[in-house]
Amino acid sequence: MQVPLEITFRDVPRTDDIEALVREKADKLETFCDHITSCRVAIERPQRHQRAGNPYRVRIDITVPPGHEIVVSRDPLDSDMHDDLRTVVNRAFKAAGRQLKELVEKQRGEVKTPQEPRALVVRLFRDEDYGFLKTPEGREIYMHRHSVLGDDWERLAIGTEVRFAESQGAMGPQTSSVQIVNKPGALLSSAEESLPRPPRGWEA
Repeated sequence: MQVPLEITFRDVPRTDDIEALVREKADKLETFCDHITSCRVAIERPQRHQRAGNPYRVRIDITVPPGHEIVVSRDPLDSDMHDDLRTVVNRAFKAAGRQLKELVEKQRGEVKTPQEPRALVVRLFRDEDYGFLKTPEGREIYMHRHSVLGDDWERLAIGTEVRFAESQGAMGPQTSSVQIVNKPGALLSSAEESLPRPPRGWEA
């Protein structure tokens, strides 16, 4: 951590075993994230006479660049009245660890994000620089040579699997980008190239 761990006790006796537990759990947080800026842990007894829940509150405040803050609070009513302080500390750090891992996954781009749709090339008119894709749902999308990334237009064949981004053109849906995913294993019938051509006027 860039800033040393801060532990505060309020109306709770500071004991070596609880402080050692907090330090151990805080060190473990750095196995989830190696760039924690600071971690502050507050342990207190907010009410001396309560009818339900344990008598302790544990609050963990973690900061992670660039400006993220994770706050976990385990209040008396969040736990069983028989939970001791060690149990409350353990549960608070477990919740903090979950949130920290989720944040790190987002920062690394490991959280699932919407994927660009995929489709197969079903028609190509090379002499006129356009063709059509078919989506798994059966929709046909107009594709112009200029939307194919990486100068891969000549690599396209009937049955090539592509990833594409779609936009709306004057004549209907069309691709704004096309990227080859897989070359065809079993090619679709080349007869599809001879299917009737669409009316002129499609936007490039």
